[in-house]
Formats: sequence, C-alpha cells, structure tokens
Amino acid sequence: MPRQAEPGATPRARRGRGRRPADEVRADALDAAGALLLDEGMGAFTIEAVAERAGVSKTTIYKWWPSKGALALDGYFHAVESALAFPDSGDLEADLTAQLRSFVHVLTATPAGRVIAELIGQAQTDPDLAAALLQRYSGPRRELAVRRMRHAQEQGELRADVDPEILVDQLWGSQP
Repeated sequence: MPRQAEPGATPRARRGRGRRPADEVRADALDAAGALLLDEGMGAFTIEAVAERAGVSKTTIYKWWPSKGALALDGYFHAVESALAFPDSGDLEADLTAQLRSFVHVLTATPAGRVIAELIGQAQTDPDLAAALLQRYSGPRRELAVRRMRHAQEQGELRADVDPEILVDQLWGSQP
C-alpha cells in the first residue's frame, strides 16, 4: 500500500527511471526542510517528515546532515537566505539600514523569527547543531557584512582606520 503524503505537503512530480542529480536531491531536501520548519516549527520537524516531503530517503538525508538540527539549520537558512542578503548599492548607510530592517522583519514579522529561536534553543543540547549554527549560519552572515564594510572602505564610504570586524560585532552583536 503506498504511503500517504503528510497534510500540507506538496506532492512531488514523478520522474522517469534513474538516479536524480545530487544537487537536485539536496535542493529538494532543503526546500522541504525550510518549508516544514516555517509551516510547523521544530516540534514537528523530523528527518522522516523532511524525507517524505522531499521524496528522498532518510539515508540520503543522513549522508549530508549529521543530525536533524543540522538539517533544520540548513533548511532555515535556505528558506530565508534571499531575505537576509546583504545589499551593495554603493551607499553603505542605505545598505546597512536595508539589511538591518530586513533582518528585524524576518525575526519579528515572519515564522522565521520563532524558528531561529527554536534552533538556538535546540543547539544547547545538540552539539552538531551548535557547530553548524556557528559554521554555516552566523559565520557566513558575519563574513558578508565584513566584506561589505571592507568594500565601503575601498570606496571611501568608511574611514580606513575603522576595523570592519569590530563594527560588525557592534551592529549585529546582539543578534543570532
């Protein structure tokens, strides 16, 4: 008897025979993880639910993610990445204002704010998630901001004696 899809899950189109490309499978898993998180939160988030939604096996998911927390984090970032992009319009003040407003909007006016709080909470007992949070979420977001500050220095928008690393810590220090 075929398994029933989860309520709210988008049915996957059937493909022909053969193995799907790994990039496609990974993207499907990230899409499913992000959607599940934003729809239902960490309480309903399981490897099984993501596998079902993505149309992939649990073994495939475990090949790329060591824990449900690490998958959840990557799914979360995949879902919010475009909203958190760091603009570079050539006007540092406008770019900082736009990025900070986008970040605050994501945290306060979308389900993503609740989800990141859940992920940070889960990271307290999941060492894989704690490491992933630093390595794949906070670290890369911080590096984007530092790069934008350095570019602003090169363009003369920011004084050369300002340390971009310290400035980023001051601006985003209280944020996840």
